[in-house]
Amino acid sequence: MAMDLPSALHRLAHYRTHNTRASRQIFEAGAVVFRNDALGKLGDDNWQFFETLALAAVDVGRPDITEECLRHLSAQFPDSPRVQCLEGILKEATESAEVALRYYQALLDADPSNVAAWKRQISVLRRLGRTESAVEELSKFADTFYTDVEAWLELADLYASRNQYTSALQSLSHVLVLAPQNPFYVLQAAETAFTAEDVPLALRFFLMVIDMTDDAETDTPTPAGITVRAWYGVELAAARLEAEPRLGSQSPSNTRSPEHLSKLRKLAQDMIQAAGKSAQGAEAEASSAWLRR
Repeated sequence: MAMDLPSALHRLAHYRTHNTRASRQIFEAGAVVFRNDALGKLGDDNWQFFETLALAAVDVGRPDITEECLRHLSAQFPDSPRVQCLEGILKEATESAEVALRYYQALLDADPSNVAAWKRQISVLRRLGRTESAVEELSKFADTFYTDVEAWLELADLYASRNQYTSALQSLSHVLVLAPQNPFYVLQAAETAFTAEDVPLALRFFLMVIDMTDDAETDTPTPAGITVRAWYGVELAAARLEAEPRLGSQSPSNTRSPEHLSKLRKLAQDMIQAAGKSAQGAEAEASSAWLRR
């Protein structure tokens, strides 16, 4: 059944409000708007519509529609960095990666503070497997725009992809400075520290995750989700420190190993077992409810 104009406008508004990357659906809804010559019905959102549709058209393999959107945007916003970045994305889709890199470099030569072009350049370098160059550029970017958490996270991921876990942990330390209340980032730092052989630091981070996510209002809290993963980390780290005591005195970060490792490990095992029983009970209850239908 063909989509009518009201439905298309409603769908576009929904995707815009929820920042959804549903390229095929956005393209189909955008085509309806174009066919009905209804850009005026978008009001002040028509320019955002062109930007969104341009990206969706790239994703679905319709560069001709992307070019049409870019013509409208370039006429309204000449020399706009966002429009220039869209042109670069089109080049990535229709030309070689080297052409796209030269284009982004030209933009950066003209304006070294062009954040969008710099990020796209790093993305292309990584896609080409030029990891060393990507690390170099991303390091400079993160130092320049220090508060960009996503940049530090990607830098950590790049280092980890090269098995440089100490450098990855250093990048994550900046993430924890910028976003200290996010337990997922602390968990990532914990797992990276464990891989980097800084087991006392890993144990400390795992315990921090538990402290941040455990339900303190419950007398006998049953861990779930990220908390269970953190308890697994506690069990592994405590077991490793018990088996290899030298790790407790050779922490690269000079983190002290906690006392009573055996008790901590036993607590972790109890919490993991409780989480397993809770999950089994919930599964059994769900199955019974389904059978009673």
